[in-house]
Amino acid sequence: MDKLPDNISACIFDLDGVIFDSERAVFNEWKLISEKYGFPDLEIPYMKCIGVNAPTCRQIFLDYYGEDFPYDEYCDERRQNFQKKYSHGKLPLKPGVKELLESLKQKSLRIAIASSTRTQTVREEIRDANLLSFFDKIVGGDMVERSKPAPDIFLKAAEVLEASPESCCVIEDSYNGILAAEAAGMFPVMIPDMLPPDHLMHEKAGLILDSLTELNKLLNK
Repeated sequence: MDKLPDNISACIFDLDGVIFDSERAVFNEWKLISEKYGFPDLEIPYMKCIGVNAPTCRQIFLDYYGEDFPYDEYCDERRQNFQKKYSHGKLPLKPGVKELLESLKQKSLRIAIASSTRTQTVREEIRDANLLSFFDKIVGGDMVERSKPAPDIFLKAAEVLEASPESCCVIEDSYNGILAAEAAGMFPVMIPDMLPPDHLMHEKAGLILDSLTELNKLLNK
């Protein structure tokens, strides 16, 4: 398939790695922490954390490094460093974000964010990027019980948008996000970021595109 299904009336975006070029920024801050405190192989647990909520990410690190790993302390330091560099609208946008959002609005599609990040943090980051007016609803990871790849967050987004799951497309960069969208009965669009699409992603995603700009071109064909 080289287009969105004709029945799509709502579009649900992931945040990190889709709207913001933030996955690499967060990884780089973790890398500095790992070098400072001397714990190796950061990329192994970190890649498993892409697309999941904070409690799940915490457990992934503890499973890999051991229950005595001071995750909370390191995470707080990483967060403070990240905020110093990227708060107040300095978080870089992915290319084509505004143009795609404008196209979706022009076509009267409902638009939501469904991110594993806390709702208040999502709202603040979107507000600081001057994108808040594009989104009809924001759903954060603290609004659902189960993290991706469970479908809960996307089903919640469809609920608050008052849209049926089958009329929703989901724009994601992570494996867990694509699996969650597919499990929700939605149309998954993968825009890869740090994780290249594997065989399973080619099976589960309705579309795999290089960029949001490419998606916008398809939308306006």
